Amino acid sequence: MSKIAFLFPGQGAQFIGMGQQAAESLPAARALYERAASVLGYELAKLCFEGPAEELDSTAISQPALFVTSLVAIEQLRDRSPEVVLSCEATAGLSLGEYTALVFAGAIDFEEGLRLVAIRGAAMQDAADNTPSGMVSVLGLELPQVEELCQQARQGEILQIANMLCPGNIVVSGTNRACERVAELAVAAGAMKAVPLAVAGAFHTPIMDSAVERLREALAATRIDRPSIPVISNVDAVAHFDPDQIRQLLVRQIVSPVRWEESMRNLLTGGYDQFYEVGPGRVLRGLLKRIDRKVACQGALD
Repeated sequence: MSKIAFLFPGQGAQFIGMGQQAAESLPAARALYERAASVLGYELAKLCFEGPAEELDSTAISQPALFVTSLVAIEQLRDRSPEVVLSCEATAGLSLGEYTALVFAGAIDFEEGLRLVAIRGAAMQDAADNTPSGMVSVLGLELPQVEELCQQARQGEILQIANMLCPGNIVVSGTNRACERVAELAVAAGAMKAVPLAVAGAFHTPIMDSAVERLREALAATRIDRPSIPVISNVDAVAHFDPDQIRQLLVRQIVSPVRWEESMRNLLTGGYDQFYEVGPGRVLRGLLKRIDRKVACQGALD
């Protein structure tokens, strides 16, 4: 008997047209976009379906857009394969996706989760605007090598590991100049590539410190219940059920590295052998294949 886990994508998975087919064919999907509009005060569906790309890609918009569209993907999967949704026994989400996972697990309700995500996105955008910064994906080097390169490239500025995604795929975050230096050093050290990411700033570093208090206040005012299934935390790669602990970890998440590879390995060790990427894109499937080539993972929207 397979053990099923759902994986929810993070920022960067968005694209124009996402969720449109589901919204046109499923009343439950359409209703989520309508509820989102009433919470946010703007037509999120129109931005998801039509863009423009520069608006959809902004942190303040892309986070609510991915949150809602990933829950739309649940409705599409529920319509097509209700037994799969009912059989899901654990979930994880990459950065922003952790909020979607918590809503799916019944810890936070949809409207409250969307308000949180909107505050998170706006606060992170403001923090990024305050400090010119970015992220670089280093491909082909392992963690100790990348950590050493960060030490060399830091030169008194902020630069640190942000995402540990899979073997040979590590993302670093920091000031723009530090990111440029580490990219050059990585290629010289034998990296296959060092790719600057199209993001607003250095997520998962202290550059996001100014967003912490806004998110803490929003989380303190949000009801969080015990999740019905395990939700793996990005901060420490294990599941937590205490609502206060979940709040604390969600605050820490925006300034802490994402331990995605470790999270996936912990699910695999726990016997999970059937995974679904629930939301736009195929990034999480690719990462999982790099972690364990034999594991089955398919998309909810396939």
